[in-house]
Amino acid sequence: MPKKRVPYFNYNTVTINGHQYFKAYAMNADKKLIIVYGKTIDELCQKYEEAEHRTEDDLFSLRSPTVKEYCEKWLLMQSANVRSTTLIDYTSKVNRHIIKPLGHMRMTDVTADDIKLALVPVSQKSASVFKSVNILLKCIFNSAEDSKIITYNPTRFLSQKGGGIPQKDRESLTDEQVALLLKTIRDLPPYVFVMLGLYAGLRREEILALKWECVILDTDAPYIKVRRAWHTESNRPVIMTELKTPAARRDIAIPKGLADCLREAKEKSTSEYVVANKEGDPLTYTEFRSLWRFIVVRTAKPRKAKKKVGGKYVKYMLYPQLGEMARNNGKVQYVLDFEVTPHQLRHTYITNLIAAGVDPKTVQYLAGHEKSKITMDIYAKVKYNKPEELAKALTVAFDQWKKPIGIKQKDQDGE
Repeated sequence: MPKKRVPYFNYNTVTINGHQYFKAYAMNADKKLIIVYGKTIDELCQKYEEAEHRTEDDLFSLRSPTVKEYCEKWLLMQSANVRSTTLIDYTSKVNRHIIKPLGHMRMTDVTADDIKLALVPVSQKSASVFKSVNILLKCIFNSAEDSKIITYNPTRFLSQKGGGIPQKDRESLTDEQVALLLKTIRDLPPYVFVMLGLYAGLRREEILALKWECVILDTDAPYIKVRRAWHTESNRPVIMTELKTPAARRDIAIPKGLADCLREAKEKSTSEYVVANKEGDPLTYTEFRSLWRFIVVRTAKPRKAKKKVGGKYVKYMLYPQLGEMARNNGKVQYVLDFEVTPHQLRHTYITNLIAAGVDPKTVQYLAGHEKSKITMDIYAKVKYNKPEELAKALTVAFDQWKKPIGIKQKDQDGE
């Protein structure tokens, strides 16, 4: 058995919160007395010896909170200043991209290299995510510096430029793709979700929070009231009355096809939510992914998959061929030769409104855009990427000149 240590210094016992501790005064390397505690004599001796070699800077580092502890405190402080939807976005990014790689470290121990390494996987995300995480890192460490928690700010020279994958231009679905998609999923769970995206332009969070009380069908002009938003916290659904922006609160007239679809769905529904799980509750994030998977598995696109081998799941690449049946499900056929995302449904709705000649301000309202610039960026791209539209614009622009430009008129002598 190891020999127990015998203290060579004075000590006594104290009771803290009903527990007894051994207490002693040690002089550190800066010749300053500090108090050390131990649950046992051995622990007290070890801490005493460590304290004798520590400087004030070392002690400051030990008192420093971990990145996880300070991030949680910072998020709590932000809750008084930002919208709850914004806070949810902050929390998600902080947990995934800051706490996960750095959370175990002390704030005072984080270096610029640690920050750069943490940003490596974030650089594989979109440019907007990369920029957001950069800003969050700077805000968190600037706050810690202002509060004297750290003396060196490792994000001081952090640049938002570079990194991140530029987002591809959003492509709307063609009429042929829409027809094939709806035919493919006609009797499948995501059908109502897809119809609401294509013909009402609702965001994913608006569809998943939509209640039947906000779907007005018993009128000559059926419409939908957007009043709630769906979010998830730790995979659990959270329905909020606070929307993304004030402009998101709107009433949307819906076409006959969507109204008929909703009437049919309402007759079969036993839930207060238009899109719900088997218990009639809002979907969790995992349940939504399962819902969307009905579309993904019918897409002829190479993707990662997994199968059970020897009791364990093994990942592999799947290369579906258009028209063939899925090997592990004889009821699934690869019939979609294009990818579909939830936001693509909404983008298709907005694009179709613009292509039909609906004025931009009306489109802005129906889309729930807070700033007209968002709508106008889409409007300009859709309207003027066609030769016939460009020809019309050029005709109007240059019709004011009746004579060719750049040709000198002959003088009276004909020269």
